[in-house]
Amino acid sequence: MIAVRTSRLTADIMSEARFPPLAESAMTDEQRRVATAIVEGRQTLRGPFHMLLRNPALGDRVQNVGRYLRFENTLPDAVKELVILVTARYWGAQFEWAIHRGFALDTGLPAAVCDAIGRGQEPAGLTPEQQTAYDFASELLATKGVNDPVFARARQVFGEAGVVELTICVGYYGLIGLVLNTDRTPPPPGAEALPPLAR
Repeated sequence: MIAVRTSRLTADIMSEARFPPLAESAMTDEQRRVATAIVEGRQTLRGPFHMLLRNPALGDRVQNVGRYLRFENTLPDAVKELVILVTARYWGAQFEWAIHRGFALDTGLPAAVCDAIGRGQEPAGLTPEQQTAYDFASELLATKGVNDPVFARARQVFGEAGVVELTICVGYYGLIGLVLNTDRTPPPPGAEALPPLAR
């Protein structure tokens, strides 16, 4: 049942959100189908999915890309979460930052690395593959492209399929960041807020 799982989330969504959780009884059949698919893949329905359910056909396609990136991609978990944090920082997506900072710590990324990214600083102590992913994601976001040396290093480290995944990861989590920002989805209660960048 969706209702039991979504009811746990109600307390996590403050009144600031523009798209509050839908009660299962208020969902259309298509919304219910998509919500069930989201819960089956992620065990929860929260964050961007409340807004995405308002357009279930599109939301389903978006969540399927996210499911691949989260659970089926070939990138090391720490690399993937590092790229997500860089992207969340760029877009100032509070919910995305809070959730994925926890996931990043679970993969073994040090808190100091996460916190440096949160401050908009290049983190120290990255592994060579993490540094490659950081450079790739940072340059892609900052310049809307990737220069030849950074591209060549990423292809050498991750292969061509990995470069595709790095690129789509930045794009997908940018999309999710924009969904969260449009919704004004707040971070979960008690989560450390993403600090404002120094001007």
